[in-house]
Amino acid sequence: MLFFDRIAWEWVLADAAPVLLLMGILAVVVPTRAKTAAFWIFNGALSLLLFASSVYFNHFGSVPTYLALYELNQVFQIRDSVESTIQIVDYLFFADIAVYVIYRLFRRGKTGARDTRSAYAPPRFRGVYPAVILVSIIGGGSLSAYSIHASAGITNELVQAESAGFLNYEVVAAIRERQNNELVGTGNIKDTIAKVEALESSYNYGGAPSGTPSANFFGSMQGKNVIVVQMEAFQNFPLHQSLNGQELTPNLNKLADEGFYFPHVFQQIGPGNTSDAEFMSNTSIYPIGSLAMSTGFGDRTLPSLPRVLKKKGYEAYTFHVNKVGFWNRKELYAAIGFNGYYDKPYFKNDHFNAFGASDEQLYITGVQKLAELSRQGTPFYAQFVTASSHHPFQIPDSFKKITVPGNLQGTMLGDYLTAINYTDYAIGTLIDGLKQNGLWDSTLLVFYGDHFGLQPQDVPPEQVEGALGIKYDNRISRFNIPLIIHMPGSKQGKTVERTGGQLDIMPTLANLLGISLKNEGVTPFGHDLLNIQHNVLGMRYYLPSGSFFNDDILFVPGKSFQDGEAVSLKTLQPVTDFARYERDYKYILQWMSLSDEYVKLLPKR
Repeated sequence: MLFFDRIAWEWVLADAAPVLLLMGILAVVVPTRAKTAAFWIFNGALSLLLFASSVYFNHFGSVPTYLALYELNQVFQIRDSVESTIQIVDYLFFADIAVYVIYRLFRRGKTGARDTRSAYAPPRFRGVYPAVILVSIIGGGSLSAYSIHASAGITNELVQAESAGFLNYEVVAAIRERQNNELVGTGNIKDTIAKVEALESSYNYGGAPSGTPSANFFGSMQGKNVIVVQMEAFQNFPLHQSLNGQELTPNLNKLADEGFYFPHVFQQIGPGNTSDAEFMSNTSIYPIGSLAMSTGFGDRTLPSLPRVLKKKGYEAYTFHVNKVGFWNRKELYAAIGFNGYYDKPYFKNDHFNAFGASDEQLYITGVQKLAELSRQGTPFYAQFVTASSHHPFQIPDSFKKITVPGNLQGTMLGDYLTAINYTDYAIGTLIDGLKQNGLWDSTLLVFYGDHFGLQPQDVPPEQVEGALGIKYDNRISRFNIPLIIHMPGSKQGKTVERTGGQLDIMPTLANLLGISLKNEGVTPFGHDLLNIQHNVLGMRYYLPSGSFFNDDILFVPGKSFQDGEAVSLKTLQPVTDFARYERDYKYILQWMSLSDEYVKLLPKR
């Protein structure tokens, strides 16, 4: 019920089947005197697993697989964020243990002696006990096998977990991962690239070929420095909005008004969250959806914009106030091809939040390092990853720049808007630093959000609508992130209405910088948003596989396309007649599959 919002008897049976199977096996293999301990250890482990999975679902919006265990070491890095998503109902998984402990204490206090009666097989039941075990093993095993087989063809992971049951879903995930791993290192990457080009040519993106002299704005920023700012948990809706007369994002608003502003861009991250956004913006490759790309592919040589620019004389650096080991970034940055990184020890710790330094300190150090490069005549590509607006959005009072009204005090929305406003304020200090160091007129600036901030269970759409007077949807508005590209010397901006995603950032920048990715041997899975007339992009972590955004709708499949649902990007209202978009559904499944095939064939370092 905590995952799927309702209870169905077929789901209960699917969940019970593997438990019966495992308990039957334990009853056979564990000696009689150890059975009590074994069953309670099993019960405790299962309770802990379900508790952790519920918390994971609350935080990430996806049913965890056993692969999430690879990332458990990351949880302690964001402990405050994870702890804030725990709900009281999650502790019900331990209710039976608590009841048993209370019962035992009551019995001990009542009798004054230890109850030594066996819990297993009184004489009159000894003949029944083997039959119960046999039924548990055969029945549980058969039903589990049926559930696994019946759900194997479902692309929607949430529906698949509903149908198979939670533990059986882990088996489904293991089978799928084994099949995927069999593809790693097999095949010829040139053949895969040919399939990518053939599939891409079948979709009518339209417009002039990006990365060619005939493309819009091709080479207009050639030779310029580049700074890409990835803003933590930054959604698009606060832009151009005010709270009680206080402009929430004045600096970003000005940048958007002077440059290219893309209001219909959406997150596409996988389990790696922020690190996956870094991966995508630099490589234009889809995350695989089951494992953080930094963990699964940090040992590769990734085709990337930093690598291309380094061949043209640039130096590439990345700045993040956290430890570089978080999300295996040390390997990720080497895979992407950065010259180096600046992490926690390089920044003055003003104790802003759990990560340490504030965004202001991030920019102070970053601009100082970049100014040194500029004085040497070296063009640079720099990535800043902000952290001051990280969940749970607790901003120290001395850093707050706005006052939220009483009805938002102590709410996630109030805290979030305060954090977003501070993030924007710090961007103003970045701009000042660039101007003071003579970098403003020679630097192309890019700003985008890495992923959503507001948790739907904590912030109902009505609260956002009441506070800001805008429409808000728990999927479209939540996954909508800003993308702003500010060009030096630009005074008159342009709003680009084309739907886009994080994979589209790299091809768009490459065109502005006068780079043909094809000539550089790079295969992007995103597109130049300044030179296409239509777009479709997939998302498969916070939404199930097969979900896509196109120019008109967000589509989320059910067991298949036919029982899916669609929502209009413009009106935020349901769209019932979505049959004409089935081609986009089939295309994006093939497109993401080829992206997976491509990244798995990339060479190891």
